[in-house]
Amino acid sequence: MRLKDCYNFHDFRRMAKHRLPSPIFNYIDGAADDEVTYRRNTTAFEGCDLVPNVLRGVGDIDMSVTVMGQRLAMPVYCSPTALQRLFHHQGERAVAAAAAKFGTMFGVSSLGTVSLEEARRICDGPQVYQFYFHKDRGLNREMMARAKQAGIEVMMLTVDSITGGNRERDKRTGFAIPFKLNLAGITQFAIKPSWAVNYFRHEPFRLPQLENHVDMGRGAMSISRYFTEMLDPSMSWDDVAEMVQHWGGQFCLKGVISVEDAKRAVEIGCTGIVLSNHGGRQLDGSRTAFDQLDEIVQAVGDRIDVMMDGGVQRGTHVLKALSLGAKAVGLGRYYLFPLAAAGQAGVERALELMRIEIERGMKLMGCSSVDELTKENLRFR
Repeated sequence: MRLKDCYNFHDFRRMAKHRLPSPIFNYIDGAADDEVTYRRNTTAFEGCDLVPNVLRGVGDIDMSVTVMGQRLAMPVYCSPTALQRLFHHQGERAVAAAAAKFGTMFGVSSLGTVSLEEARRICDGPQVYQFYFHKDRGLNREMMARAKQAGIEVMMLTVDSITGGNRERDKRTGFAIPFKLNLAGITQFAIKPSWAVNYFRHEPFRLPQLENHVDMGRGAMSISRYFTEMLDPSMSWDDVAEMVQHWGGQFCLKGVISVEDAKRAVEIGCTGIVLSNHGGRQLDGSRTAFDQLDEIVQAVGDRIDVMMDGGVQRGTHVLKALSLGAKAVGLGRYYLFPLAAAGQAGVERALELMRIEIERGMKLMGCSSVDELTKENLRFR
């Protein structure tokens, strides 16, 4: 496949599958347990129909939104994801440059492979720093201080990952960082030599946000052990409230699903929440973000910016989420597969296709701006 022949999520996925060794492809593509939630994240949108209005004079389309004080030229953003330079040597550099080109937000993960400072130099637009809550409280404070010094305006604390999900595809291949591949996994790398050539021709793999705190080399710490041993399962609302106050700015919780938790986020001073089940990679069988969206917007949408991610593959999915009151929609695998397939050019093509789909969809819905999308435009089966 060639990049110009990719027109949707599934095309990018096929191209990435052709290029990547199976263990890496399945790390992106896989989810927890039986992957029920992973599948439902997308099928949830199918139970909702759009009801368009016609003859509305929609010559010019304004799809810009403001979320957590950040103005985005389009209502989608690139969610922070881990280990991007494993998928393509450009990694976060490609995503930062593509986000800058399209005027939207992106995030750097604690498990990112490019430093948040370098990503900030590439893109001076809206940027979030995603981090986890560690047992070492000093490390948490140090991460926030580093983000503030780098000019990051939005902190995003992931709250649904106090332990790693049961990702059985990774267990079958032995995928870990550092690599601990079994024979089947090694064989898959051997039959995709172009990935290895690309990987080893560029600078060594790093986790810059953690390298001063976690020894990921010499087999000392795998990603699964990082989640199991360094993250704090006793994290409480009091702990997060202290961090919100310490940060003193835009602070978002990623991984909220229940109305009760959304209300608590408001009470402790958060300015945003992302409804998310981590792409189905944590608790299989959990509720989808789209299915919870209306209930949570009704409860807290006038007091906090509500976003969502999970399973978004089309511009119409975005329109449905915006119609229910989401301020913006996060993309994950949607940009990771094109990143793996073609680096920055792939991410840019994916964002361009999404922009075109949203613009076309808004015209067909009879809406000139995002704030014209409402629940009246939807019917549920």
